[in-house]
Amino acid sequence: MQARQSTPQTISSILSWLYRAFDRVATWVSQLSWWKFFLFAALTLIAAAIVQEELFSSSSDEEIVRTERHPGKKAQQPSILIDDSGIHFNPTNKSRPGEPEAPGAEQSKPGAAPDLPKKGNGKPTVHTENGDEVHIDLPPQIGQELSDAIEQAVDDAAEAKVSRYHKQASTWFTSFVWLLMLALFGTKALVGGKKRAELATQTATAAAERESMQRQLSEAKMQMMQAQVEPHFLFNTLASVEHLIETNPPRASAMQRSLIQYLRAVLPQMRDSNLTTNLGREVDMVTAYLALLKMRMEERLTVAIDIPEGLRTAAFPPMMLQSLVENAIKHGLECKPEGGTLKVMAEVAHNKLRVTVADNGVGFGVMPSNGTGLGLTNIRERLKLLHGEAGQLLIAANSPTGVIATIEIPYQLAGAK
Repeated sequence: MQARQSTPQTISSILSWLYRAFDRVATWVSQLSWWKFFLFAALTLIAAAIVQEELFSSSSDEEIVRTERHPGKKAQQPSILIDDSGIHFNPTNKSRPGEPEAPGAEQSKPGAAPDLPKKGNGKPTVHTENGDEVHIDLPPQIGQELSDAIEQAVDDAAEAKVSRYHKQASTWFTSFVWLLMLALFGTKALVGGKKRAELATQTATAAAERESMQRQLSEAKMQMMQAQVEPHFLFNTLASVEHLIETNPPRASAMQRSLIQYLRAVLPQMRDSNLTTNLGREVDMVTAYLALLKMRMEERLTVAIDIPEGLRTAAFPPMMLQSLVENAIKHGLECKPEGGTLKVMAEVAHNKLRVTVADNGVGFGVMPSNGTGLGLTNIRERLKLLHGEAGQLLIAANSPTGVIATIEIPYQLAGAK
């Protein structure tokens, strides 16, 4: 039972090993450019030709013929002995009495007398010796010529056999090398097509992700617009303007101008589908927003914006700075009776743009929040889609109170790729 179970496992292991080997070879071949592949094929064919010449050259043939010219004795095989006395044929390969155990000799010892006298007329005669051995008497000259002819025929046959063997082996070797090159060529062509298909799939997936990111960005923009231009915000601002018209017309006029400036900065964002804008545009929108809140909160809100002029052209995702400022006002400063200070800063460090919104409000978890909690999550998701691991949102506690929120992205100019 164990043997039956081990056989399929062995076959499965062999097939798995073959698959892994083929996958590695296919991966290596697919990574080569076409000119490198053809260079590799040419070098392989040249090396194969050199190896073929060394293994199957004529010198090897001669050496093999010489080593196999006189095969060893095999038991119970017929033997033929040609000497000066004639031809001795022993069908059972038994030694004659008085002869050594070396029937392979082609000539008797010098001076040995023939077993039977030769006929005076020089014609060959046939007679039997020792019951089994057949002896054909030949003249010495004819026997020697016959012995040389047989030896030459045996040598030629052995040489022809070895030559055919080497020629066949050489043909098989050449065919194997060419089949290997053709297999690698086909593998590269097929795997290359598969790689192109995978690349096309990846491109399509990236395009789909980009479209999804565009859709998420549009949805996030719409959500931001709804939060920023929601009825109660507009109604409260307009109510403040109406009240100030009766009590302080100059201030009402200033609030109205700030509202118009804010709407001019915000509304175009609803029609813009770009994934990035410039930091200066975002700062202008935040400045208009904070101007309105400053008129509503009066002395309870202090604003400090420190954005170097050279960073206004830096690329920056739209609506993120606005979201951080709204969170700081809503969850940190507006709920604090005495109000506080809001700071917006930007700097470049280690080739990264860092935009920070800091407040000295109530801090984390002091006041209950009635929001959805999706604002910061959406910012993190958008940063990941736009910049991967290079974009991140950092939230930390401020000292002595408040929160510091920092957006960190690779620094580049708006519109640059």
